[in-house]
Amino acid sequence: MGPEMEGDPERASGPRPRFGRCGFVAVIGAPNAGKSTLVNAIVGAKVSIVTPKQQTTRFRVLGITARGDTQVILVDTPGIFQPKKRLERAMVAAAWSGASDADEVVLVVDAGRKIEGEPMRIVERLKAARRPAILALNKIDLVAKPELLRVADALNRTGAFSDVFMISALTRDGTADLVDGVARRLPEGPWLFPEDQVSDLSERVFATEITREQLFMALGQELPYAVSVETESWNERADGSVEIRQVINVQRDGQKGIVIGAKGSRLGRIGAAARAELERLLGCRVHLFLFVRVQGRWSEDPAFYRDLGLDYQA
Repeated sequence: MGPEMEGDPERASGPRPRFGRCGFVAVIGAPNAGKSTLVNAIVGAKVSIVTPKQQTTRFRVLGITARGDTQVILVDTPGIFQPKKRLERAMVAAAWSGASDADEVVLVVDAGRKIEGEPMRIVERLKAARRPAILALNKIDLVAKPELLRVADALNRTGAFSDVFMISALTRDGTADLVDGVARRLPEGPWLFPEDQVSDLSERVFATEITREQLFMALGQELPYAVSVETESWNERADGSVEIRQVINVQRDGQKGIVIGAKGSRLGRIGAAARAELERLLGCRVHLFLFVRVQGRWSEDPAFYRDLGLDYQA
């Protein structure tokens, strides 16, 4: 089944240093800045789903790694933008909550995009909160050096950053220096998770996220934001395989037909892609069964927010 993804720090087993460092590092930024890609690169495993679409990450996910005697607990957060709907408000609130609760904050900025919009609004809020951050200027492999230096200088002159790192989360260029720099700043204390644990997600929630990732990849610009996924059952079979049954919630009848496709073709492709990814990540055979249900107000259901650790009243 691969490494366990869910654990109780109080009952964690395995060797841990009696004295070391451990802390939470919030990874924040505008949508599509590369936060989840960065967390996955640092952890060395897929703990957060990644798609080209904005607002893929809906809730906080922990990615856990170690540098020497330091355990670094990365908090991958939803993108920060100007929210309008309830779910959007809850996502942005979760991002800022992660930043306020963390020992350190890393602001990821796409070096190829204008910084005058959301990135600068995030910087101004960090300054107002007197919350020094570490700047990770991302996607440097896609930006000419003169422009890269201009952007770095403009952000550095805001006075909001204690350190600046230039990285490419995709190629992992500079990511080792970033996590080493962060690790040195974390407080002394015992490790909170077992040495081999890479995330706090249960396998059920992780499977839900993998299917949602494939929905985002397969659908158009608007529809992915109108769907949610629930893992209704998870059964381990005697042969070592896993049977997973999931429900895809959509808001209208017309959306159900789009997700299913002609004679079930699109749903079949989504299921096949999700199953292949789950088998790769879980290390076992997966029997995945997907069903589509019209549930018009799933995004207004308090239970949905509670299950994801989101604030319904945000």
